Amino acid sequence: MKINATIADIWRPFEKTRACLYDISLILGGSLLIGLSAQIAVGWPVPFTMQTFAVLMIGALFGARYGSLTVVAYLIEGAAGLPVFSHGQGGLAVLFGPTGGFLYGFVAAALVTGFLAQRGWDRHVVTTILAMIIGNLLIYTFGLLWLSLLVGFKSALAAGLYPFIAGDLVKIGLAAALLPAGWKLLSRFGSAD
Repeated sequence: MKINATIADIWRPFEKTRACLYDISLILGGSLLIGLSAQIAVGWPVPFTMQTFAVLMIGALFGARYGSLTVVAYLIEGAAGLPVFSHGQGGLAVLFGPTGGFLYGFVAAALVTGFLAQRGWDRHVVTTILAMIIGNLLIYTFGLLWLSLLVGFKSALAAGLYPFIAGDLVKIGLAAALLPAGWKLLSRFGSAD
């Protein structure tokens, strides 16, 4: 297996122009995937969404640089008014509203998860779980600090942490199953050598 490589690195073309087009396609496609995953919501009043799962997986699949750039592109799309945030929202008000801190935390989470993936953490179940936990903790840290400024710390925990723990554990388990299995599959076909 290639050291310091992510799954996206395996298919990156060597020719400069094609590599540039590939990277732009990754970033735009990934940002749209995050936007689509934000619309998958189950439950009420605090929905279980796939948005954080998409952010962490993109970090792991794309690496630190392209994973974080993908999230930045997603935030720019949302700030421009595209309906890419949860429940079809868009605009600057969302970035400065109660969930803004979580959205900014996505950048840090993709950066760190990507950094860890570039060091092989996405190739084994235990380290994948740890990488996803670290990514989730970054999202929670940014989000809860921001939210606590608006509603107080105890209310921030009640609204922004406790309802999401069970769902995030499910998403961590899904990532721990998919990422190492993806690397094993690539190894079988010689793509990861």
